[in-house]
Amino acid sequence: MQKDLIIVSLGGSLIVPEEIDVEFLKKFRALILKYIGEGKKFILITGGGKTCRKYQKAAGEIRPLEEEDLDWLGIHSTRLNAHLIRTIFREVAHPKVIKNPTEKENFKEHILVAAGWKPGCSTDYDAVLLAKLYKAKRLVNLTNIEYVYDKDPKKFKDAKPVEKISWADFRKIVGDEWDPGLNMPFDPVASKEAQKLGLEVAIMKGSDLENFENYIEGKTFKGTIIS
Repeated sequence: MQKDLIIVSLGGSLIVPEEIDVEFLKKFRALILKYIGEGKKFILITGGGKTCRKYQKAAGEIRPLEEEDLDWLGIHSTRLNAHLIRTIFREVAHPKVIKNPTEKENFKEHILVAAGWKPGCSTDYDAVLLAKLYKAKRLVNLTNIEYVYDKDPKKFKDAKPVEKISWADFRKIVGDEWDPGLNMPFDPVASKEAQKLGLEVAIMKGSDLENFENYIEGKTFKGTIIS
């Protein structure tokens, strides 16, 4: 199971870039079903994306928000997205959406769907905890960027893409603290835990499903490996 189990952190920006991206989800479903047919299992954990940010923005325009409020809006956004994903994989997915990544669910189905857990924990961190719990060796972060850069490409024109990086060097880029809505390639707290576990994390642009397929098959792909 460990060898054939892949944990996929599915960015909310892929599920709901503005409106729900039905065409992307159709293609993603077909790809996952293909590899299930070859004996692979997946744990899919969903982000909140635009849904999360819209709720946070709306609430913030009405009154000042506590950090915990921001977190809970994000968490419930991930749970709504998770129920959408579980629904489209209904015939092959465990019926329960996992909300606590420290409690093991003995699932016999090919897919386990997970969502946000509690304030102070990002879905990146939840994904790492799931990898620890199920002894998975591979975690893929499907997001809206092709690579990790050596510095923020929005601020620095000379930022360079990185294909492979150690956890120690990656953590120098992202720092040590996380806050709700933080927009980083992989959450700093999750990175610290992943480093402890010796977990390999691949970060790539999730909309390029052919590229994701290349990664699964061990072929050359566009993206960053952190290990």
